[in-house]
Amino acid sequence: MEITRILDAALRKAAAVWITSPGHEPRLVHAHWRDDALWVITGGTEQEVPGLADQSQVTVTVRSPSTHSHLIDATATAHLTEPDEETAQALRTARLNTKPDWEAVYRLEFSA
Repeated sequence: MEITRILDAALRKAAAVWITSPGHEPRLVHAHWRDDALWVITGGTEQEVPGLADQSQVTVTVRSPSTHSHLIDATATAHLTEPDEETAQALRTARLNTKPDWEAVYRLEFSA
């Protein structure tokens, strides 16, 4: 599907996206694209994302990695999850945290 191709191309290069949760202003969030989903860590010494909760519907706004202009808005469902060790290591590497101090990990899955 076209949206998946666009998201995949953009999110492979993006280190941050804008997430809008219901009832909250858009928030710039560090995220990691992996396994066709966007991974977001929150709490502890990590970022806070007001309104992000298990099963919440959010809007993810992606900017072009080359021009930084608006590229696409996509709806995603957040799933609170416990990452496997390989994914946890990828998240630590992406955030440069050798000792993770996050309280929650969300896997954002996009609607087709």
